[in-house]
Amino acid sequence: MSEQAMDPANSPLYPIREVSRLTGVNSVTLRAWERRYGLIRPQRTPKGHRLYAREDIRRVERILQWLNRGVPVSQVRDLLEQAEPTADDVPPPDISDWESQRQRLLQAVDALDSDTLEVLFNRSMALYPAGVCVTELWQPVIDQLEERWSDQFGAELQRRLLESFLRTRVGIRLYHANQATRGARLLLLRLPEERDLLRLLLLALVASAAGFRVEWLDTHLPLNELPLAAERFKADAVLMTSGYAERSDLIRRQLPRLAEQLEMPLCLVGPVARIRGAELENTQIASLGNELPAALSRLHGLLGR
Repeated sequence: MSEQAMDPANSPLYPIREVSRLTGVNSVTLRAWERRYGLIRPQRTPKGHRLYAREDIRRVERILQWLNRGVPVSQVRDLLEQAEPTADDVPPPDISDWESQRQRLLQAVDALDSDTLEVLFNRSMALYPAGVCVTELWQPVIDQLEERWSDQFGAELQRRLLESFLRTRVGIRLYHANQATRGARLLLLRLPEERDLLRLLLLALVASAAGFRVEWLDTHLPLNELPLAAERFKADAVLMTSGYAERSDLIRRQLPRLAEQLEMPLCLVGPVARIRGAELENTQIASLGNELPAALSRLHGLLGR
C-alpha cells in the first residue's frame, strides 16, 4: 500500500502506520480507541485496511489533548462532541482511575504477581500513549517503591522482579519499533549511582514512542569508552539518566569533558537533570529535565527533527 491514498473528495488518506508516525500513538492504541470506545472511525479498503483522513488525525490530536489533561479515555468521547478544550473550560482531572491502577500496581509488586503486572502493562499501553502511561502510572509507582525500598526487607527481590518484567516488555517493543522507524538514533545509559534499570527502561519506552530509534546498555560503561560506543552505534544523541544527584566531580568535570569529545549532544534526563541543572548551564551538556515526554520533546527541538 502506498503511504497515501485519496478519498472521493480528493483529500489524502493515510494508512495506520503513517498516522502512528505523525501522532506518536502506536497502532495498537489507535485500534483500541476505535474498537472499544468509538473515538475514531477510519475508512476501510476492500481488503479491510484502515485509512485515515486529515480530520481523523486532528481528532487523534484532540484525544491526546484530553488524555494529557488527565481525563480517562472512557470519558473522552463525550468531550470530543463539545468545543475544543481551552485553558478556561478544561474540567478538573479525574484521577480516580489512575489512582486505582497505581494501587493495583503497587499491590502486584508487593505480591510478586507477574500476571497482574502483565495485565496492567498491556491494558495501559493499549489505551493510552506511552508518555501518559509512564507519567500517570509507572513513574509515580516506581518513585513510591524507591522510597519504600530504602529500608524494606524483600526490597531487592521486588526491584529485580519489576526490572526483569519491564526489561522483557520494553525490549520487545523496542525491537519492533526500531525496525519500523527512521527517526534519530539514541544511545541510553545509566549514570554510575543509578542502581537499577527502571528509569532507563521507562526512558527507552517513551523515547521509542516519540519516534526515536533506541539503543541502550544495561550495564555501566566506563566513561572513556562512551565516545567509541556512540560512534559504533551511530548515535545522534547520548542520553544518561539517574535518580540521584551523582558525584560533584562527575557532573562538574568528567561529563563536561566527555561532552567536548562527542560529535553529538550529551544529555541528562531524570531527577539528576533537575538537581544539577544549574551547574550544567555553562557546559555543552543538555539538561532535558525530569518529565520524560517534555524531555523528549526538547530533544526533538535540539536535534532539529
